[in-house]
Amino acid sequence: MTRAEKARRTRQRMLDAAAGLFTGQGWAATSVADIARTAGVGVQTVYFTFGNKRALLKELLDTAVAGDADPVATLDRPWAREVLAEPDPAAQLALQAAGARRILERAAPILEVVRGAAAADPELAVLWQANLDQRHAVQHRFASALAAKARDGLRDGHDADSAADAALALLGPETYGLLVKRRGWTPDRWERWAADSLVRQLLP
Repeated sequence: MTRAEKARRTRQRMLDAAAGLFTGQGWAATSVADIARTAGVGVQTVYFTFGNKRALLKELLDTAVAGDADPVATLDRPWAREVLAEPDPAAQLALQAAGARRILERAAPILEVVRGAAAADPELAVLWQANLDQRHAVQHRFASALAAKARDGLRDGHDADSAADAALALLGPETYGLLVKRRGWTPDRWERWAADSLVRQLLP
């Protein structure tokens, strides 16, 4: 194993340890020492690799949302390009729901950690707001494409701004967490409901 591969595996071990602890016992109750002990590394290794606990959480969130560590923006990823290229408006919305499901299956627990911690930590409040802004920007790009494809316009006078707002709410981690994590829906049922709801809200 090369030195770079060892470092990558150690980094991933720390991220996995942090994910389990943050989601299992909470942000405030998890210390850097807890993460180091669970990952089987020294405390200084965690600090050297990530800087601090907040930076570790940010990287954990970024990788959970993306699904990998590659520095590729959401709109440049294949699934998002497929959404934008789909000519049928209803099919586009189904693809949006499918993409949101895949992300939320990975990232919803970490998003919940960030959202919960943001109430008491100003730096994490900034991280949560940045994530919200990023999600809205993606939905706004999708909504703009949808409006251009809808021959008779969007329903009830929706424009790209309000259509993005509706998609942000329907496809957000709060709604997913409520229905899947708390009410016991399967992700497949949530995806079908989300796609149908988007069509009913946005298309004539």
